[in-house]
Amino acid sequence: MRTLLSMRWTDVLFAHWPVAPELVAATLPDGLDVDTHDGDAYLGVVGFRMESIRPRGAPVGLSFPELNLRTYVRGSTGGGVYFYNLDADDRIGVSLARGLFRLPYYRAAMQVGDRDDGALRFRSRRTHRGASPARFDATYHPTGGAEPVGPGSLDAFLTERYRFYTESDDGRLYRGAIEHPPWELSDATLTVRENTLFEANGFEHPEGDPHVRYSPGLDVTAGRIRRV
Repeated sequence: MRTLLSMRWTDVLFAHWPVAPELVAATLPDGLDVDTHDGDAYLGVVGFRMESIRPRGAPVGLSFPELNLRTYVRGSTGGGVYFYNLDADDRIGVSLARGLFRLPYYRAAMQVGDRDDGALRFRSRRTHRGASPARFDATYHPTGGAEPVGPGSLDAFLTERYRFYTESDDGRLYRGAIEHPPWELSDATLTVRENTLFEANGFEHPEGDPHVRYSPGLDVTAGRIRRV
């Protein structure tokens, strides 16, 4: 893969809810099928800090928080991530991502604050003109040391994804690739005060508690998207 962007993702929250595969299937574009683990599809809320986002050769990069709602799919080139939204607190970053990767990025006002006990509070309020309103306010806290994910595990299914798919406004399907070291994750607690990401994307809030993990972060590179 020829690198287009390099960046670092830090203080990553993974919160995933199991849902019926047919619920996800009804929302996917042609050319994509639901990917499942032990019969379940998953909707994931993933929040993190993006740091030093730089086009190839640029000496200085952008840094801002991001929050996305995603699911997992299989396409003609293999398994990957399908994003329903990616909210970010940077006008330039949102415009860049929409133009280069055709991803559904939206402007949002965000705050990510550390506490003395190691917890992080992540707050987001979408401000993108013409987009459905969306809010998120939660605190997450790692409760152990980070360890490599095991092959074939649920954690590997939810995080070890090196491809994403996206649909353009005219209905064309594209794929993109990323590269990074394998994830190292720790158990974590999550306290949610407000979360309307599901409703903003046409879902009812899933029942039950999410599967929650935390990562201190890793370095990531991304290449250009290609039409499927």
